[in-house]
Amino acid sequence: MNTFNETTNAEQANNYQLPPIELLNDYVPEDFAVTEEELIAKKDAIAEVLNDYQIAFNKISATVGPTVTLFEIVPAKGVRLSKVRCFEEDIVSSLATIGVRTIIPIPGRGTIGIEIPNNKPQIVPIRSVIASKQFQESNYELPIAIGKTFDNKMVAFDLTKAPHLILAGASGQGKTVAINTILTSLLYKKRPSELKLVLIDPKRVELSPYKPLEKHFLAKMPNVEDAIITDTQTIASTLQSLCTEMDARYDLLKNSGCRNIREYNAKFINKQMKTEDGHRYLPYIVVVIDEIANLIVTAGKEFELPLARLAQFARAVGIHLIIATQRPTTDVITNLIKANFPARIAFRVMSLIDSRTILDAPGANQLIDRGDMLIQVGCETTRVQCAIADNNEIERVIDYISNQPGVEDADILSEVVPQQVPQQNDYVVDLSRLDPLFEEAARVVVLNQCSTALIQRTFSIGYIRAGRIMDQLEAAGIVGPFLGSRAREVLIPDELVLEEVLERLDKKE
Repeated sequence: MNTFNETTNAEQANNYQLPPIELLNDYVPEDFAVTEEELIAKKDAIAEVLNDYQIAFNKISATVGPTVTLFEIVPAKGVRLSKVRCFEEDIVSSLATIGVRTIIPIPGRGTIGIEIPNNKPQIVPIRSVIASKQFQESNYELPIAIGKTFDNKMVAFDLTKAPHLILAGASGQGKTVAINTILTSLLYKKRPSELKLVLIDPKRVELSPYKPLEKHFLAKMPNVEDAIITDTQTIASTLQSLCTEMDARYDLLKNSGCRNIREYNAKFINKQMKTEDGHRYLPYIVVVIDEIANLIVTAGKEFELPLARLAQFARAVGIHLIIATQRPTTDVITNLIKANFPARIAFRVMSLIDSRTILDAPGANQLIDRGDMLIQVGCETTRVQCAIADNNEIERVIDYISNQPGVEDADILSEVVPQQVPQQNDYVVDLSRLDPLFEEAARVVVLNQCSTALIQRTFSIGYIRAGRIMDQLEAAGIVGPFLGSRAREVLIPDELVLEEVLERLDKKE
């Protein structure tokens, strides 16, 4: 990546002001408190269900959250949790409420948890999580404040520890809201010299409000007008460019004797490395892809492979991925992607299969809408109500940043150099010793398609001989070079031209 020159970087770092918290709305808490009558009614309903299934218990306590209330049940002595687990689905259906989720057992307590939605759920304003002490005083490299739990505790995590994130769920359940919350968190804690954003938006409209950040936080390819990347071909080139940048950063780490970007930048700031040797400050790069389904389904490996490569190796050099989809199916969230995205956020889905596709566990099918989600970082899964930032708040933050001095254009990603397609043969083909089936094979290829397998089937010969005939067809100018998984191009338009080529070859012999 071509970064800013040192003077511009220094001036920007000194003059840049982080957005003030006053840009976010200060909501007056609404009177959505869960009443004592509501708690008693729900406790009685749970007790009745447990008695119906002959599950003895000592007590039921409640912890009220913004969206759901957790009812913690202490089972009686001798009651095995495996028995409760057998009736888990029956207990949920007996309570006759959408969004009921059981936790058997509650980690670290050995008790049973049943989460029931509140009659009047509260929203979680983004200001409440951004202004929290936990977020403001965190020493995370890439801090993300995402929402609040059932007991009103703010949930924040470090993206560098994640290190990549999947957001998935049915349409309209809050994925775009979560992306806005994540980006706002980063904008409130990081400076343009410390962070670059690569925003990929195949839907063309979800990330467009961030375009004014082009001269501060956004990165794009050379000769690309729009910093919000929407074109399919540009997206593919961008991912390849990020792989190139990743390799270049690994070379810098290797030459400096550092193991990760944090150590490298610390050495660079302390002037232990020289710019004359090619060293430079490395900002973190966060890649956001809002709706990956169209890319995977239409182009497949062209996107999946560079994504998987970045997810496997880019963590140490400060490149982190956030992808979202409303199609949590196995053809979109493939095993290759899942294996490299350990951190996942699941919003409500319509089936248990979709929940298992995202989280490898049930639960997402038991959520309610409007930002109710399960976040899985490491081995722990937590139910969280996502914080929300409305469009006006986001616009004020973006305007505050974009009105500050910036660079002339977006940061430029490395241009991808087209690679030479490897040739199938490394030897000179002797056209004076053509295979006896050469002419017939040439006619088959021109009339049908260019395929070594077709030659095998047509003439009932082995793969080695068919490959040798294909090499001869290429040397004779009848077919094009080897193109990997794609079929070779047939260079002869019809039989008449082919006969002329064959006649010239006979004269050479």
